Parts: sequence; C-alpha cells; structure tokens
Amino acid sequence: MIKAVFMGTPQIAVNSLNKLLNFNDLQILAVVTQPDRPCGRGNKITPPPVKEAAIKNGLTVYQTPSIKKDIQLIETLKALEPDFFITFAFGQILTQEILDIPKIATINLHASLLPAYRGANPIQRAIYNGEKLTGITTMITVLELDAGDICLQEKISIAENMTDAELSKVISDKSPFLIYPTLKGLYNKTLTPTAQPDDGITIAKKFTKEDGLINWQKSAIEIHNQIRSMTVWPCAYTTYCGKIIKLIESECIDDDVNAPGEVLEITKTGIKVGTAKGTLLIKKLKPEGKPLLNAFAWTNGAKLKSGCVFV
Repeated sequence: MIKAVFMGTPQIAVNSLNKLLNFNDLQILAVVTQPDRPCGRGNKITPPPVKEAAIKNGLTVYQTPSIKKDIQLIETLKALEPDFFITFAFGQILTQEILDIPKIATINLHASLLPAYRGANPIQRAIYNGEKLTGITTMITVLELDAGDICLQEKISIAENMTDAELSKVISDKSPFLIYPTLKGLYNKTLTPTAQPDDGITIAKKFTKEDGLINWQKSAIEIHNQIRSMTVWPCAYTTYCGKIIKLIESECIDDDVNAPGEVLEITKTGIKVGTAKGTLLIKKLKPEGKPLLNAFAWTNGAKLKSGCVFV
C-alpha cells in the first residue's frame, strides 16, 4: 500500500485529490492546506476548496499559514511515516527538513512542460504569451523553484480562444492520471526521473492588477491573448468615460487596421475595436459596478458609438 499526504489549496487541485482516493493501492493519510480566508464582496471567511473536498471524504485536514514554521505540524507529518508528499498548487515553500520526511519523495504536479514556465503562474503566462502547446509535469521537489527531476509529462494543446479558466479545467481533469502512475512507478522502482535540461528555462511570474491595463498600441492578437489569460484574475481592462471596463471575452480579427482603441463598428456579435495591428471583437465585458454583460447590450446604456475611443 502506497501511503501519501496530499498538499493543495485551490479548486484546480480538488479533482486530483478526489480521483486519487479511488485507487485501492493508495492511501491518503492526511491533507495539508492553507487557512480559511475572507472571500468575496462580503469578506466571508471561506475554507479552501481542497479542505472542503477532504472533509467530504472523511480525511484528516491540517491547516497552516506557514508549514515551514509549524513545528507541531512537521512532527505530526513525521509520525505519519508517508511514502510520499503530493503537492499541487499548495502555495507554500517546503524546507529540506520537510522534503526529507517522506520515505521516497515529495512529488509536485506543475502545470507546464518543465523547464518552461517554472513559477507561480504557468497557466496564465502560457496563454498570455500566445503559446499553442503546454502541459503538465510531475517532478521530484527540491529546494530550487520547480527545478527537480522530471518524472512524467503530458502535452496539452491551447486552442486559439481558450481561456485561463478553460485550460485550468483541462489540467485539473488530466492531473490525477499523471500523479498516480508517477507514485506507482517510483514506489515499484520502474520509473527513473530525469534531470531537467539547462536550456529552455522560463519563469512564470504572477500577474499584478496593473498588468490588466490594456495598451491599445499593441496588436489585436496580443490584446486578445491578454484578455483570455486573465478572466479569473486580475481581468484585462480599459476605460471609457472615466469608468473601468473589464474585458472578459474577445476574438481576434486579422486585418490591416491601425486605429488603436477606436470603436470601428457595433454589431450584435460585439464591439469591433481597432488596435495597432488588426481588429479586436469584444464579446463580453464587465462595466465598473455592474455584472457581466453581452458587449452589444452594454453599448446602448453606455451611449457608445463608432468613433469613440477606449483608453
């Protein structure tokens, strides 16, 4: 029987936890996650999705704001004598003392084809940069950020209009079926991890709220990639009449237009806006203080007309 402790926090990791519980030769001894935190407009204290899933499955849950400083939790994990720690979007840094606890290894699921897009934001950065291909990687966790030996990888195509939320869903669905054979292969000594190559290393830094501001001097495809990479957070945005307008869904129209930020045409399919190169069709948006709207429906109340300019 393979024994493991699962460490994760957000929704993307829930499917892996749930699926791993279905393998008869794998026992999840406990789950470690981050503390409950304020969420939403009302700042209601809300448990992490992984905690909710763990409780539903009758698992023991440990929450900590900093595992590396939590001496009591470290001693508890040592007493469990796991073969593996499994980390997936846990959101905390592990020390060597913690990495040394499992009998075999700490395995991390990373949402890219390492060594590309090491770091905290691989899903959104891949879309932002217009990548056509990404993937998932299981790796042996070491102290250096996402630099451990690769166990298994699976490629995932990124469609032209795929959003960060849609890619996260695909990765969430595929991840448990890469994690389990990794554990099985390492446990049975039929899988030999390989070192990451020195070339091709890139870092996926977190977005800031300021990264969402659209520069209409960019091309339509660059702005389209920005919009679809930020639908979860921070959302790409522009301004009109001094109000912030978050752009949620768009489509790139390849033409020779050079009219940055200018509204070229309003149709039932959306708002056509010029860029430095090409036209962007805005299909869904969220005006400041209002819910998500169809772009065409918003234009009437906003008194938007051809010739108006987003800034």
